[in-house]
Formats: sequence, structure tokens, C-alpha cells
Amino acid sequence: MKQLYINGAWLDGASSSANINPSNTNDIIGHYALADAQQTELAIAAAAAAAPGWALSNIQQRADALDKIGNEILARREELGTLLSREEGKTRPEGIGEVVRAGNIFKFYAAECLRLRGDKLPSVRPNLDVEVTREPVGVVGIIAPWNFPIAIPSWKIAPALAYGNCVAMKPAELVPASTWALTEIISRAGLPPGVFNLVMGHGSVVGQALLNDRRVNAISFTGSVATGKKVAIAAMGRLAKVQIEMGGKNPLIVLDDADLATAVFCAVQGSYFSTGQRCTASSRLIVGKNIYPRFVAAVKEELAKLNVGDALTAGTDIGPVVDANQLEQDMNYIRIGKDEGATLAFGGERLDGPTPGFYLRPALLTDASNDMRISREEIFGPVASVIPADSYEHALALANDTEFGLSSGIVTTSLKHATHFKRHAQAGMVMVNVPTAGVDYHVPFGGTKASSYGSREQGSYAAEFFTTVKTAYCGV
Repeated sequence: MKQLYINGAWLDGASSSANINPSNTNDIIGHYALADAQQTELAIAAAAAAAPGWALSNIQQRADALDKIGNEILARREELGTLLSREEGKTRPEGIGEVVRAGNIFKFYAAECLRLRGDKLPSVRPNLDVEVTREPVGVVGIIAPWNFPIAIPSWKIAPALAYGNCVAMKPAELVPASTWALTEIISRAGLPPGVFNLVMGHGSVVGQALLNDRRVNAISFTGSVATGKKVAIAAMGRLAKVQIEMGGKNPLIVLDDADLATAVFCAVQGSYFSTGQRCTASSRLIVGKNIYPRFVAAVKEELAKLNVGDALTAGTDIGPVVDANQLEQDMNYIRIGKDEGATLAFGGERLDGPTPGFYLRPALLTDASNDMRISREEIFGPVASVIPADSYEHALALANDTEFGLSSGIVTTSLKHATHFKRHAQAGMVMVNVPTAGVDYHVPFGGTKASSYGSREQGSYAAEFFTTVKTAYCGV
């Protein structure tokens, strides 16, 4: 059984759970310990005890540790990518790509340790100097989702450690293996005991303990809107710092002047790869009425070429849905879309594979409108709806007519429309002639409206969340 990691030691959990391969439900990846509230409290106590020393640690010590972690992740990309794909269901090339991203994130923040900046300013009063510096917030509780089981933990853990914080990490229950493997690497990086702690377990137990404990100074959460709101209320109720990334209902506008091949590539890549299980996926395809028939026909032709199968099999384009509950949710939304009047133009049926798994043929729903549930609610699967638009202005209005605002895209050859869209799209990330899903690791990630709450993740902007500002005056 894979154990918890608390205060520099591996410990048995109060119970355990089996990690199941969604490509082959007969394949048990391993059994992983589940912490109870008391063990979570031990992890928080360890982090709180280590926090003062780590906050004042040498920046070279931090940089060396993070660089060592990043180097080992990159050296083991094939092994870790295979493990990731086996437990989450994205294809092996996608899994390896995610591992590479995680390694690069740690190496980026290793360098950030040496780039901690402040300001020295003159005072408006005589004989005073003013210094503005950033200090760690203390203990950070991290709650991660299942769809990016090594990249998202990495882009939370790495900046937390780089800026001098201690961590209590709770991975998603569905995918503990990748974060456990990351923890095993971290455990050998030379960090003092208590600086990093892994507490696998149920959200209602481990997550709630992190939210309730006043020694946890900040919470970084990625997950559903419903859970995110509960996290925000609990954290703000005790005035803890909170950073929340939630859902998306991301639009991809295809204007009549678009290059058709580019439009189809952006739509298929953004909507269906990683089994559509990305918060940045293009779930609403808003298409100009003149290009609409050609676009739909071309997308259907491209979808027919995609191979749905075992995530670890060479040649697989789309892996399985992560579990039975998510598969049922996807199929339920397909039924809802048809009942609302949309046309199921392609796919949408469950597929049988050589092994028992959660396979779903990518679904394309056409003749949709922006007021349908399939256009309002996040589905989080290989399902996209196509909505006709009369003009650029109409398409922009449809794109912005959503409670979410994570990623928004447009395909056009018009510089005028591209420039206008970048300014007027109501989203934290805007894509022009590229898929809505797919971002760099060294620049900010986050959205507006119900997609995000708090400061941005990734890049140097992560300092806004993982540090607090101190202003010091000194008489001279």
C-alpha cells in the first residue's frame, strides 16, 4: 500500500482505496492510504512547526531542491507519463506531455527562488528609508482535481515552496498515483521534515480539516464550482487567503472568413483531446452562418478519423472517460441536448473496447442555441455543441453570455476582429487561431466570473497568492 507522507516520514492511513485504470477496470494500479481527520491534523501541525524555519531558509537551498525535483521528473517522463495515463485515461503522449510540463514548472520556480524582488523607495518624510518586501504566507493547504494529476499539483506546490511556504497536499481521490509519485521525488529533494506533507483522502474529511484549521493560512483549490464556493465560504469565514479555479463553458468563435483547416483543428483539439476533460475545453462552437455547413461537415469528417481506445495503446487519439460517474454525466447531457432540440450529428454512444473501460465516442451536437443546458452547464467530457451566429457582433455576444470566463477563442483572418476580440472577450485567457485548451507554464493562468476567484496561478504572478507584502520604515 502507498502511504501518507507526514513530517518527513511515510505513515499508514486510517484506511485505503483501490486506484482503478479507466481503460481496463480489471487493472488495479495500487492501493493508496486514506488519511482521517487526526492524521490530517498531524500534517498541519508538522507544516506549522516547520514554517518559521523554511520561511527564513536560504534561497539557494530552495532553488537546489526544486531544481532537483524538476530534473528527476523530466528524467522519468516516460515512466511517470505512463502511470498518469494509466490512472487518469488521457493518452500516453498526453500523459508524458503533462509530466514534462510538471518538470518544467519546478525548474521555473527553482529560478524564481533567486528572483525574489522588492522595492526601496524614498519616504515623503525626511530621514526615512522605505523597503517593500514579500514574505511567505505560512502554511498552504492544496486541494487538486483529477484531470491533471501531476501538472496542477506541481503548479501549486512549486511556487508555494519557492516562496518559503510549507504545504499540506490533498490530491483527488480518483488519481492518487501521480501525486504520490511526485511526493516520493519531493521526499528525496532535501527539504526539512514538515515542509511538504501528502494527505490523501476524502474531501469531506481531509479537505474539510484543511479548511477548518486556523493554522492553514491559505487554501489553493481547483475543482467544481459547487465545491469551490464551499471552499471560499469556509476560508473567508476564518479570513484565510483563498485561490480558487473552477469551471468553464469556453466558446470558440469561427467567423465566416476563417481558414477552415485552422478552425477544424482548433475545434477538435480544444473540444475532444484529453477526452474533453479540461476546464479550458471548447464546449461551445459559435460558427458564422455562411461557413456553418462546411465547418460541421469537416468536423464530422475529422471526428470519424479519431481512434477511441486504451490510453496506453499506440495510435489511440482519445482515451476513456475517467470513471463511471463521469461517463453517465456525459451521456446524460447528450440526452438533455437532444431533448432540448439539438441534433446529435456525430458520436455520443458508449463504445466497447478489448478491455472493460469507460469509452465514449466524441459527440457533436449541432443546431444548438445558447440558452440550452448543454450550452450553459459544464459537461466536462468529449461533447461539444455548435451554435450559429449571424455576425461577429452576434458571435461575441453569444461568447460572453455565460456565467464562466476562463478561456475564449476565435478563428479569423481579420486583424480587426482579432484585435477587437482580445479586448472585448470576457475571459481570463484569450486565444486567436489556436485551441482554447493549451497554455504555457510560465505565464498566468486563470479566469473571470465564476471560473476563478483570487489571484492568478503560474508564472511570476503566483507570488500574489503565495506571499504577503511587508512595508518597513527605517530612520537614517
